Amino acid sequence: MLRPRAQGDDGDHATAYDVLAGGSVVGRASVAVGDDGSGVLSWRVDPAHGRRGIGSRALRLLVDWSLTETGQGGLGLGRVSARVAGDNGPALRTATRAGLRREGVARLGPDADGDSREEVLLGRVSDDPPLSDPSSFRTLLNSFLPRKRAIAQMLVRDEQGRVLMCQLTYKRDWDLPGGVVEVGESPRDAVTRELEEELGLTVPAGRLLLTDWLPPWSGWDDALCLVFDGGTMPADTVTRIVKQEREIRDAQFLTPALVRARATDFTARRVEAALEGDRGYTESGR
Repeated sequence: MLRPRAQGDDGDHATAYDVLAGGSVVGRASVAVGDDGSGVLSWRVDPAHGRRGIGSRALRLLVDWSLTETGQGGLGLGRVSARVAGDNGPALRTATRAGLRREGVARLGPDADGDSREEVLLGRVSDDPPLSDPSSFRTLLNSFLPRKRAIAQMLVRDEQGRVLMCQLTYKRDWDLPGGVVEVGESPRDAVTRELEEELGLTVPAGRLLLTDWLPPWSGWDDALCLVFDGGTMPADTVTRIVKQEREIRDAQFLTPALVRARATDFTARRVEAALEGDRGYTESGR
């Protein structure tokens, strides 16, 4: 499957290989070893031999050999990595099937046509579980499957039915109190934490009133917003609020009409849907 290339081809002959299939050379693969004990992978399979798994099998052999200890005949590297163009689906699949986890995306400058470009960084380290381990496959999937942002908000009302709204420092319009759910955190815990951090209020989250999908908007990716019931609080609660100055400019109980006037249209729709209490799921408040 792999055969050392001749001296002078692709740099150091000890790290460059021909990819063989049926006794013929159908591509090449190499690992360039750095001074830090890591290797950078590159590979190519002729298009006529694509979609047969040849590239992923060859790359997996190269990855395994690179991470195998020198006493067992390998290179003994601590890490191997590769950079793949974000729009190169076949190469991304090859790298993933060879056991490389997706680690991040690097934005590059525009190409000759003025189009923006991205490179996906993939890597594997020597103490990653072997691919035969089910947890390794799950971790691989987890590294490249979509990760949708979650936002948890609280609907708190006063005795007059007005809604607690916040004016944020980083946008002009008003919104429900809450924020982004952190990795590994439950949405219910997140919204309670956000009210404590941003307003100095301890309000246990009640039942889920609404799940609202937010489409991409003004530089934000899409997200799921979960609105929890915060119950009813006295109108003078706002006098006890301790604002986190970095994020909160003001907080007031607003009538639905004022919410409509001060919030974006989709936020106002979300508040109105949450007030109805039986909408279940909406998309941008609809």
